[in-house]
Amino acid sequence: MDTATMWLLLFGAVAVALLIAALTRTKFTVQRISLVGVMAALSFVAYEFFRIPFAGGSSFHLGNTFTALTAMLLDGVSGGLAGAIGLALADVIAGDPGYAFTTFILKFIIGIVCGVTAHRLVHLRQRRQGSKGRYLAMVTVSAFSGLLVNVFTDPLVGYFRDRYIFGQPVEVATVFIKITGGVTLVNSLLSTVCAVVLYLALEPALRRAHLLPKE
Repeated sequence: MDTATMWLLLFGAVAVALLIAALTRTKFTVQRISLVGVMAALSFVAYEFFRIPFAGGSSFHLGNTFTALTAMLLDGVSGGLAGAIGLALADVIAGDPGYAFTTFILKFIIGIVCGVTAHRLVHLRQRRQGSKGRYLAMVTVSAFSGLLVNVFTDPLVGYFRDRYIFGQPVEVATVFIKITGGVTLVNSLLSTVCAVVLYLALEPALRRAHLLPKE
């Protein structure tokens, strides 16, 4: 697939994400945009400067931490955009629009799932006053939900990318999907731990500063 088509796919993914934001009536205040921007930058830094490359284009990194963290602090769309922008930008700078296209989709999915789990299923903000153990469990479930989904979606979307965007043979793409699955699982577990620790540390301070959505 030529480079121009890859860029079109990336722009299409961005357009779909913005459409979802509009349909969910996500309100982007100055404070929210600023926080999303900071988290996107942290995602970029965590991936670009603190990653360990592995076979098949995969790598060990903690960039997904800030996708889950933003989703828990704000909402799923904001979390998805933070991770998608930060990590897709890393691929664009590396000159890989094909990777950027699938990265944008995958990180947006992580944010949406974490946001839905945190704010629609377990109602995380209402759990603060309850048992500390239960609250910790709910924070962990919220963070891990999207990252667990990524363990399955990353290899599958990666297989599609390798076969139909990069034109790799079936045998090669199949090997890479197995490698990616293992690497993604390790990334997800580490990112969950980091997201939980950062959430417990940042949420009270941001709430007192009135930087989080009202309950």
